[in-house]
Amino acid sequence: MTFIAELARVNPSEIEFVDRMGLIMERLGGTRTMGRMHAWLMICDPPDRSLTELAAELGVSKTAVSTVARQLELSGMVERVPTSTREHRYRMISGGWDQVMRVQLAVVRQSLDTLDFGLSVIGDDRSGQRDRLEDTREFFAFILQDSDGMFERWKEYREKTS
Repeated sequence: MTFIAELARVNPSEIEFVDRMGLIMERLGGTRTMGRMHAWLMICDPPDRSLTELAAELGVSKTAVSTVARQLELSGMVERVPTSTREHRYRMISGGWDQVMRVQLAVVRQSLDTLDFGLSVIGDDRSGQRDRLEDTREFFAFILQDSDGMFERWKEYREKTS
């Protein structure tokens, strides 16, 4: 099905949703195409698409879609669907945002070492700079302190609501 034919079946509000998610993903540090592709895979029917279909439906090059699909697959947001052909098909998977958050928190963990190094470089005579470094380090440490509990509460919540 072509993008034009697909658009005829899609509610304009759904197109707006896809575009808005593109902007959200961009604000989160991804690309607009990444957000649009993930959003489209959340609502398209059937729920899996080939790279060719995604390129046509999203109005971007197949190369761009292929690159984004690999990035989303590596981040745990989408998965490649087995097919009897050589065609690559993708679908959204549950739990992707959980994985993305875990990756982001791993970066926060690494930043603590960098902040500790910064504190070792900045002498006690530079209280303003030390205060800013310590404030940032304390914030990151606070976030990490509760992250395991947050993921456990999320798991319990999902089990209750599923």
